[in-house]
Amino acid sequence: MSERSELAQAFLGQILEPSDAGYNAARKVHNGLIDKRPAVIARCRGLADITDAVRYAQAHKLEISVKGGGHNVGGRAVSDNGLMIDLSLMKGIHINAQYKIAVVEGGALWKEFNREAQLHGLAVTGGVVGTTGVGGLTLGGGLGWLMPKYGMALDNLIAVNLVLADGSVVRASDTEHPDLFWAVRGGGGNFGVAGSFEFKLHPVGPMVMGGLMAFPQSEARQVLRAWRDMAATASDELMLVAGLLSAPDGSGNKIAVVAACHCGGVKEGEAAIAQIATFGTIVMNAMGPIPYSALNGMLDAGYPAGAFNYWKSGFIPTLSDAAIDTQIEWHERCPVPSSAILLEHFHGAATRVPVEATSFALREPGFNTLVLGQWMDAAMGGATIEWARNCFGALQPYFGKRRYANYLGPDDPADAAALAAYGANLPRLRRVKKQYDPQNVFHLNVNVLPG
Repeated sequence: MSERSELAQAFLGQILEPSDAGYNAARKVHNGLIDKRPAVIARCRGLADITDAVRYAQAHKLEISVKGGGHNVGGRAVSDNGLMIDLSLMKGIHINAQYKIAVVEGGALWKEFNREAQLHGLAVTGGVVGTTGVGGLTLGGGLGWLMPKYGMALDNLIAVNLVLADGSVVRASDTEHPDLFWAVRGGGGNFGVAGSFEFKLHPVGPMVMGGLMAFPQSEARQVLRAWRDMAATASDELMLVAGLLSAPDGSGNKIAVVAACHCGGVKEGEAAIAQIATFGTIVMNAMGPIPYSALNGMLDAGYPAGAFNYWKSGFIPTLSDAAIDTQIEWHERCPVPSSAILLEHFHGAATRVPVEATSFALREPGFNTLVLGQWMDAAMGGATIEWARNCFGALQPYFGKRRYANYLGPDDPADAAALAAYGANLPRLRRVKKQYDPQNVFHLNVNVLPG
């Protein structure tokens, strides 16, 4: 009996096997470097479909992967010869504007969520690339333009509806399975398949102040130092990102970029933009009033689906002049124009949540640093990966102990990655894992071993 005929008896979604039309498109994830072929893809329509898929995989000893937006750079959404639970058909988004609550299904993307919420002038922290999945980003942390004001995406969760390893369905919240709710807020997909999420929303937009401003590479040192100094006194309304990349005009010219979002008063936002304009010689200025939804899609073109990606990341608590110099030195050695080094500043509400309040442990002020190896020509893979690894190695003296789980790649040692992501919360996470997934069925993640 084929996978389709056995699983399809009550299944409302779509079941794909390798010989089916649509299989190759469904198995692909955002990172073109990932090329895996599951035995069966279960494209679910709801929690009942997820339950059937989990039980089928368990009965047939198939490794389970879960695809929401498919953006995880490690390609954890797909495995060879396993069963992929594909949530991309589950895109329901329901906004209760009166109570400022959103219910979002596990296959929704941030650009879809933002579009619906912004109809009511509401938003929640979520992503800097609009094609990222809501579920994966949130469960692993959820940084974004609003995190200084409203915390990480996971800090705004009210509840998560999960299908557990035995196929049962539970709602995790502060009052229902509170230990599980604590764990999924940062623990990723370790505990089950998240079919839907409930978020509290906040008044944002529809217009904010922000965008991009670029400066020549020759001034990168002064720009990054000025950006660092501005970040030290930034208000909760201001999110700051900086990057070393190549100009988007195809010239290959290297540039230093500052990106920002100010979600507060217009005058304060204008003042922040005016301060950024003093950092150096402006070669591109795309800062000013901008719809919040547009700001969240501003970087999408720079991260095309199917591009080859290899990332290394760490967290720099104190951005010294030496750390800046090291980044500039290594960016100048970058072999392809589509690669970059990015800095995301952590401050404000996201850093005021006690470490023990959720399993997400990255709560200190500082600079999340991403060495983003991205290339379009397969022949450049070796050189780009070598550059990313060497750049990451050169930055090691400046990194702290914590790392952002969503940026960890498949070649980060499992035990070290878990400790870096969860820190002192790891022992409690292991106890929750033992209770809800003692056989470690859900292990294609920054894995927490049952303890």
